[in-house]
Amino acid sequence: MTKKILLTGGIIILFAGIASAAVLFLFPYEPKQPPKADDIGSTLQGIQEVVNANNKFTFDLYSELKKSESENIFYSPYSISAALAMTYEGAKGQTADEIKSVFHFPETSILRPNFAAIYNDINKGIKDYELRIGNALWVQQNYPLLKEYTSKVEKYYGGKAANLDFVKETEKSRQTINSFIEKQTNNKIKDLIPSGILSALTRLVLTNAIYFKGTWKWEFDKSDTREEDFKITPTNVVKTPMMYMKPEEARLNYADIGDLQILELPYKGEEISMLILLPAENLDSIESSLTVEKLSEYKNRMQETKLDAIYLPKFEFKTKYTLNENLKTLGMSTTFIGGADFSGMTTEKEEILIDSVIHQAYIKIDEKGTESAAVTAVEIARISVDDIPRKVFRVDRPFIFIIQQKDTGNILFFGRVVNPAN
Repeated sequence: MTKKILLTGGIIILFAGIASAAVLFLFPYEPKQPPKADDIGSTLQGIQEVVNANNKFTFDLYSELKKSESENIFYSPYSISAALAMTYEGAKGQTADEIKSVFHFPETSILRPNFAAIYNDINKGIKDYELRIGNALWVQQNYPLLKEYTSKVEKYYGGKAANLDFVKETEKSRQTINSFIEKQTNNKIKDLIPSGILSALTRLVLTNAIYFKGTWKWEFDKSDTREEDFKITPTNVVKTPMMYMKPEEARLNYADIGDLQILELPYKGEEISMLILLPAENLDSIESSLTVEKLSEYKNRMQETKLDAIYLPKFEFKTKYTLNENLKTLGMSTTFIGGADFSGMTTEKEEILIDSVIHQAYIKIDEKGTESAAVTAVEIARISVDDIPRKVFRVDRPFIFIIQQKDTGNILFFGRVVNPAN
């Protein structure tokens, strides 16, 4: 069975777009040939710390997304983590503390070489599958990014820089970034940055894209696929193409833990696999307690097992999220407002902030394989003149008023004005 898997993730810290014409010379590197990062100083323990950080964020974000999403959920936590790691390198003070906390990043002395080691491992090139990751910086021309910042991003994250003109050619800049992401993700993620997101205030866009394409070690036979019931709830049943496999020789990592079964399906090369968690009843019974620790507990109980049959539905869907509110809830409050500190990025005195974090993903599973793509965009923009914090008292909305005795604060009158014209 050839099961293809394609995973793409990208992150962007935005400062506006450029045109689709004359695109190639503006790319920081050939989209499918990401540069190598400097992983000198990495250790197995350090790599595990970075992995644990990403995994913790995975479940933190899931706990937020499921609050508002009643349908399918799909995203690349690594893409988001990689993009915000590059953003973190330019943050200072409380802004840096918030990003570090939300993403569980270790100290930079551990984060940098070990993130680089993971990046290089992804890009090592294995004949059994395709897997690569690429980062980039898209900078407003003449914007004074600190050399120290760009050097760190390129050295440890492979994030080379390219100049665009967000001020005069906003739409062309947007198209250039989208074109680069599209090529990195084998055309699975298109128009990541929607029209209207970038503006003349955009100064920088950081992008991350991750792509994976592989084949199952043991494949499903298309002739065995049948239309069967899929129980959304006990009373809501739909018909879906259900793939079937009878593993004659395969012994797969598996556990039946009572409230769920967990199965690992490996891909060719056996360096990548898919874990499937199947609750005995409804998903609510396990997802509320699903954490990094709980998943580790489940995995520790798995053993090589000879299964009689495997049934897996075919499916295909897309997702798109704006993660601003989710990240605020998790703890990144000041990064989205005036007062965010990105002084580690630039010498420019104007205030900049994260304007939006967009994540788009796609997945398809059938007998021949799995295709999956995900991209994240983080827009960092200059605060407009009207947004600069000033000591202004403008009574232009409903208000409450109090007449009090000043010496004691004794309230004599209390009022609320909703419409002063009445």
